[in-house]
Amino acid sequence: MSTYSLSEALHVFLKESRIKDEMLALQIQDAWETIMGMTIARYTDQVRIHGNKLHIHTKVGPLRNELIYQREAVIQKVNVFLGSVIITEVVVH
Repeated sequence: MSTYSLSEALHVFLKESRIKDEMLALQIQDAWETIMGMTIARYTDQVRIHGNKLHIHTKVGPLRNELIYQREAVIQKVNVFLGSVIITEVVVH
């Protein structure tokens, strides 16, 4: 039987559970204004993660178009914030 520290056990648990996506989404939501700026954060309704996809919801048409156009920049900014390559695709709704 292996002995894990609490930190290691939590890391293994999060790696193997679906809670990981929800925790990452919460981290991104909390820092969304810092990551993307105040204007984008103000007009973005929801940010979710499913697997390696970041789903961004907005009701503002011009912002939706800009986010679609800037997908690669969004991926880069979010991954830099997270400290590793987790997001590989952005879906804008």
